[in-house]
Amino acid sequence: MPLSGEAIRTMNYVDDISVTLRRILAVLPSLTDEERARVAEHIKQADPSYDSVITAVSAKK
Repeated sequence: MPLSGEAIRTMNYVDDISVTLRRILAVLPSLTDEERARVAEHIKQADPSYDSVITAVSAKK
């Protein structure tokens, strides 16, 4: 069954997220311990979180 345009767009958003995460990983070695801790806290407080999106995608209707 072919995917809808909305599903394809959503998959492209996931690809964009992956690029962003790779950029974050590339920068981490150059951060101080304090900066890394602040970035980690910022990620933990992000809403919606990656985990909440995975839960929503996996939920059965």
